[in-house]
Order: sequence, then structure tokens, then C-alpha cells
Amino acid sequence: MTTWSRRVASITSVLTAGAVLAACGAGGRPDDGEGSAADVVGVTEDTITIGAHFPLTGVAAPGYSEIPSGHKAYYDYVNANGGIHGRKIEFIVRDDAYDPTKTSQVTDELVLSDEIFAMVGGLGTPTHSAVVDFLNSEKVPDLFVSSGSLQWGDDVESKPYTFGWQPDYETEGKIIGQWVAQHMPDARVGLFLQDDDFGEDGEKGVRQYLDDQIVATERYSSGNTDVAPQIAALQAADVDLVLGFNTPSYTALTQLTAKKLNFDPTWFYSNVGSDPELVGSLLARFSEGAVKDGSSLLDGVLTTEYIPGVDTPDNPWVELWQDVWDEHGGDAELTNYRVYGMSQAYTFVQALQAAGPNPTREGIVEAIEQSGAEFEGPALAPFRYTADSHMGISGLRVSELKDGKAEALTPVLVTDIGDTPITEDNSGAGNDRPPEDGIPDPKN
Repeated sequence: MTTWSRRVASITSVLTAGAVLAACGAGGRPDDGEGSAADVVGVTEDTITIGAHFPLTGVAAPGYSEIPSGHKAYYDYVNANGGIHGRKIEFIVRDDAYDPTKTSQVTDELVLSDEIFAMVGGLGTPTHSAVVDFLNSEKVPDLFVSSGSLQWGDDVESKPYTFGWQPDYETEGKIIGQWVAQHMPDARVGLFLQDDDFGEDGEKGVRQYLDDQIVATERYSSGNTDVAPQIAALQAADVDLVLGFNTPSYTALTQLTAKKLNFDPTWFYSNVGSDPELVGSLLARFSEGAVKDGSSLLDGVLTTEYIPGVDTPDNPWVELWQDVWDEHGGDAELTNYRVYGMSQAYTFVQALQAAGPNPTREGIVEAIEQSGAEFEGPALAPFRYTADSHMGISGLRVSELKDGKAEALTPVLVTDIGDTPITEDNSGAGNDRPPEDGIPDPKN
């Protein structure tokens, strides 16, 4: 039990989408003979090498180790269809076991030995925090960090090469807080928070709308598997709604502990902690088999979503991801974590297209700043990329879990950090469909 429950990773987790592919070399995008790749680190005439750190082993590996396999499957698909501007994408993944010290070590290897062009999708707030300054000092594009921390996009001056990808935790907290204030105005709210900027940023957003309704706040430290004191304190405060900004293992722990204490509030977990399949498997493991169908315990749980997932197999993006996975993913099943990886990979390919036939490190950063807000893809809301903001997806929708599936309770809502109001998205981003060949058009 201890090993599984020490799983940490502030990556909001779970989601994303697909579409039917065709494939016939249409993704080739030749470089039209315009120049060469001389003197650009990680770029040759035939290849472009990128890298990432992920927990392939250790306590955080279940679930999160699947994300890079989604990346690789999509890059393999692109490569099989001619690559980008005639170049094949080579993706090097180093295992950091979700240990910041190891993250520093493997990032040094990626940058100094492997000579990657860019870091793409490096996972985790505490882990990536250990290397973000090094990447920026080396002027390595640090793209689409797998975490919702504000620091990946709110201070472009200090981190000019770093970009977020998923909605940040403050934005998510704001949307959750507003929904609760509107639909449960009499609820006695308790917060269950990871004791780092995952919980802090989420709390900042929630309190903009629920400060007067919050009657208790409890925090946990990742690695401490005993959450009984926190859950008992929430119960003693007569809480009837718990908002959790926590990782999946702590969703399972809170559910099992609450059952033992006969504590039955309404639960609202942030996106990171609400993947039904993973949480269900953790419930079965933590209960040592007493819970047979863990996902059923999540029926009625509220959460959020910002990309369509495997529970919507007819979504055109999910259809694409399924086809890509069937062709390049091996024997394992498509999961929300692999979908997340493919969705990030699609955004990177789009950025590489925008950087032109002769990409440079500075050039891809400028391309994202100039055109990233118009990138298309599976995200339900637009990106916020500009020269002044490297924040990722701008919104999400509130959903309820039923029978392992998310049922939308709201339209897609968008906002930004601070006192930016929350509005219904009218961009049409949620209606984007994949191109026929499954590869971004150079103009998008």
C-alpha cells in the first residue's frame, strides 16, 4: 500500500481525443530545398531530436509512464508519413523516477550529451522546477510542461523558453469555485490540498468565489499515506462538499478513508485526480482486493475536463488517437494518459510546422508566441500563447462521473489568472476536427 500511495505528480492528468486518419505520405511536408540545418543543435537535414523526463519507474510510474508512449506513437505516425519538412522526429525519454535530483541528472544528459533541440512535455511540478532555470539558461525550448503550475507561463521575462500546456491550477480553481457558488451556495466546503503549488494555486482560484463557504482546509504531504487525520478533521467540521486538488493515489486514499469513517460528502476532484480507470485500479490495490470495481465508487464525483478522453470513442480526435495507437502503440490499450501524450505531441508538431523548414530554437519560441493562440487540436478551449504569456489551455468544463464516464454539466468555460472574469467559450475550439491525414496543416 505504501508504494502505491506515494504516487505523486502534479500533472493534471486524464483526458484527450482523436480522429480518423488516412495516411498516404500527405504529412511529408518537404523542406522545398530552402537552406540547411547547419549549426542548429538537435537538427540535421533528416532528423530533429527532442527529449523529455518522465517517471518510467518508481512510485509515480503507473499512469504517468504512459504519457511518453503516446508521444512516441504520434511521432512514429508522423514519421511514417514523411516527417515534418522532410525531417523525422526522434524522441528520447529519460527516466527520472519522479525524483528532482534525478531530473537534474537526466536533463543534463539530454541537453549536454544527447544534444536535444527541445524539451517537450517534461513531467511534474517539483521535478521540472529543478531544471527549468537550467533549460532557460541554456536557451533550450522548454515546451508544454506536463503540469498546471503557474510558473511555466506567467513570467515570460524570467522563463522565456518555457511554455505551459494544460489549464493552470488557478484557472481550474476559479471555474470550480464559481460553479459551486452558483449550484451549491449553501454547501459547507472543505479543501483537501496537496501541500505545494498544485494545492496553493488551486486554492487561490477557488477562494475568489468560495471564501465565505470554506469552513476547513486540510493539506497532505506527498508520500504520507495516512490521510485519516485530514479526513477526520473535515468530517468534524461538518463539511458536506470536499474539493480536492490532489493526485490519483490520494483520490483513492480519501475515498477509502472516508468509507471507514462513514463520512459521505459530495466530492469534487480537480482533473489531475479523477481518471476513473487509474483511480479504480488504485482503490482495488489499496483495499487489498476488498474493492472489486473501484471506478463505481466514483459515481457522482464532480470533476473537470479540457480534452476529450477514451470515454468518448466516437469523438473524431479519439478516433484518430485510437488509429494511431493501433498502428504504432503496441499491444497495450489506449488510455487517457496516452491520449494526453498524443495531444501534446500534436501541439509540438504544430509548433514545428509554424517554425518553418529551417527551425531554430529561438524561431520555434517566436512561432508559438506569434501563432500559438490560433493552434488547432483536441483542446476544448484555446491556448493563451503570446509574447507576454506562455500559459496553456484557457479553460475547461465541469463534469460528473457516471459509470466511468464524464457527463458534461457546463459548456466550456474560459478565463485567465487573477481577476479575469469567467465566460463561456465562443472560439469554436471545441469543434476543431483533425485534418484528413491526421497531421497539422503548416498554416495552423
